[in-house]
Amino acid sequence: MSKVATAKLVGVNEPSAADIVAVFNQCFAQAYAVEMRGGADEPLYLPATLDKPAELIFREDFPASALHEAAHWCIAGEQRRNSPDFAYTYIAAPRSDAQQALFFAAELRTQALESVFAEAANVIFNPSADNLTVDVAAFASAIAQYRVKTDEWLNTRAGERALAFCRALTELKEVNRIHG
Repeated sequence: MSKVATAKLVGVNEPSAADIVAVFNQCFAQAYAVEMRGGADEPLYLPATLDKPAELIFREDFPASALHEAAHWCIAGEQRRNSPDFAYTYIAAPRSDAQQALFFAAELRTQALESVFAEAANVIFNPSADNLTVDVAAFASAIAQYRVKTDEWLNTRAGERALAFCRALTELKEVNRIHG
């Protein structure tokens, strides 16, 4: 099948955000004391406390937002997972050119992993500048080029959680294909 024909199939039988939440929670809730949920106006990560698991919260009910936040979580090491929003400072748009360049640099690895998750789950991936006035073409190209490093990272110890999630998303995609 050609790449064009394959690309047209992406998004067909796309999983719901609830499906992605179920897969994430099945993979990680017990072992890592973390629960994913949607419904937020803005994404948020809150670390676990003594009486409450960590919360990975994504925007509204968007499957892509769930995958994006899962990518952040899978990349974050233990120290970052113990800090609200993984210890990142968010600068809202509008941003200066320098601030936008920093945003792209900070998001490259995350969005490259998100693209892997999107492919595994059959969700359409769209690179995000998180800024409607910015052209994402160069960033999309950078993400595509970074994919080789992402694939290599998935096969390391640091990438184990992401690889497990990717495999579970692939299983979900197959279930949706068969039953969709």
